[in-house]
Amino acid sequence: MKKLISVITAALIALTIPVTLAACGGNNKKTIRINEVTHSIFYAPLYLADALGYFKEEGYDVTLTNGGGADATMAAVLSGGADIGFCGPEAAIYVNKGGSDDSPKVFGQLTKRDGSFLVGRTPQPDFKWSDLNGKEILAGRKGGVPAMTFEYVIKNADIDCKLNYDVAFNMMTPAFESGIADYCTMFEPVASDYQAQGKGYIVASVGQESGEIPYTCFMAKQSYINKNGDAVDALLTAVTKAVKYINQTDGDTVAGYLAPYFDGTSKESIKASVESYKSIDAWVTNMAMKEDAFNKLQDVIELAGELDGRVKFSDVVITDAAQKIYEKVYK
Repeated sequence: MKKLISVITAALIALTIPVTLAACGGNNKKTIRINEVTHSIFYAPLYLADALGYFKEEGYDVTLTNGGGADATMAAVLSGGADIGFCGPEAAIYVNKGGSDDSPKVFGQLTKRDGSFLVGRTPQPDFKWSDLNGKEILAGRKGGVPAMTFEYVIKNADIDCKLNYDVAFNMMTPAFESGIADYCTMFEPVASDYQAQGKGYIVASVGQESGEIPYTCFMAKQSYINKNGDAVDALLTAVTKAVKYINQTDGDTVAGYLAPYFDGTSKESIKASVESYKSIDAWVTNMAMKEDAFNKLQDVIELAGELDGRVKFSDVVITDAAQKIYEKVYK
């Protein structure tokens, strides 16, 4: 219940986030409002779906806003500020545990492992996870999937270090630059940009170490899904096609399409980021979440001490639409 309260009280924050991206520029009247947890090349297929015209082909425009954290993204969905939330599935689990009358359901998974990279202050070409013993790491918001996945890695490696949860997710890099902590987890293109500027050095991929876990998903209130099945299918179709495209296309070409979505980031950094995520097999091809993956996520949440009792897969996840779209795109 405490998790549910924190999500709901964040609603006003989610609705006042100033960074807004109007995805498709067409004249269609039908619009899908998506609130994303953060803006990252980790989510490249979502932006490519727009750049390649896949949303337009399905008859939809997309308005994309940045929540700056899963709690704020879920708050936007619960309050009606967004139709669809794009964040870690833990947010849907927390709300389900709170007993919402119109509990959001996960209907599509995009990323299948942690997308953050561990950044240190000095080059460590021979980095070992044991190097973190006695160090302080900025790992994300307590109870968020990034922080919990990092905890999972640390505990499995039997590392004794300090995890700093005091800095808001979207303020971690500035805090690290100001001198806080010895290491910081960063998503792309922030990590590659930070390294290119000589401010720090990427030493490891958290996702490679943690293994597969359902990390970032699309979710909406059950009432929205019931009334807007065409919109759900359109989003799943567009993004599934974009994943197929990115897996079959060189990084330089992909970077050219993504550049308008990352103003101020060089094409070289975008290309490096895309290739980093391709190298760790970051994206699912079938957006229908698997039950064993969902159960592993609950293992991670339990290990972090953030879950007081499991939830049923079928109470939180819907797979029919994503499975249908996968079979259509890959027929």
